[in-house]
Amino acid sequence: MSTIQQASDLIKNARFGVAFTGAGVSVESGIPPFTGKGGLWTQYDPKFIEINFFYEHPRESWQEMKKIFFSSMGEARPNKAHLVLADLEQKGLLKGVITQNIDGLHQAAGSKNVQEFHGTIHTLSCPRCLRKYQTEDVNLDEIPPVCFCGTVLKPDFVFYGEGINPRVYAASEELAAQADVMLVVGTAGQVMPACSLPLAAKENGAKIIEVNTLKSAYTDSVSDLYFPMKATEFFTALKKEING
Repeated sequence: MSTIQQASDLIKNARFGVAFTGAGVSVESGIPPFTGKGGLWTQYDPKFIEINFFYEHPRESWQEMKKIFFSSMGEARPNKAHLVLADLEQKGLLKGVITQNIDGLHQAAGSKNVQEFHGTIHTLSCPRCLRKYQTEDVNLDEIPPVCFCGTVLKPDFVFYGEGINPRVYAASEELAAQADVMLVVGTAGQVMPACSLPLAAKENGAKIIEVNTLKSAYTDSVSDLYFPMKATEFFTALKKEING
């Protein structure tokens, strides 16, 4: 059985520690996952964030997005897991976070080097003139919100049918390649191409510390330590162990 002390020792001795996080790290902030029991796609049809549907039916798409992403998710606050990850970076024990989440909670907790693999809800862009807006500066009571040029604004997260931002992809691959310890937290490891990053880290010799309430695609294949715990429980215990 994996112990918190083992995880603490690996992290404290790491030359280049990296975290890779998924929906499970934000569940305890009140944000439901997309898949699985209670997931958003058991309640909503994900077609509204397909890129072609968005361009063909912007008002309908925005009505659903506002409900799901810009009400409850926008009001969420960082939990203990986000805060401890930020603290590890501040201590120099973590070089960066690769997250599949679009909620911005890692930055809100104080993490500085965050690669948002699937983008963010906190900025919007104009597909025509490329002007960028902070979401908080846009009146989302007017659906759909439009740019000064009159074009419907698009949230800066990755829609189905869109590619990953090349700059973010390259930076994430670089972090995974350099990692000698990777914390994998709250992800089932099933969404491509993000799920390949822990595999790449492992191939480059990294030790994988996995924190997931349920076994994932990584548990029996690449994880060196596995903690079947909630993220906040693990990081509370980890901080106590690291601080002695």
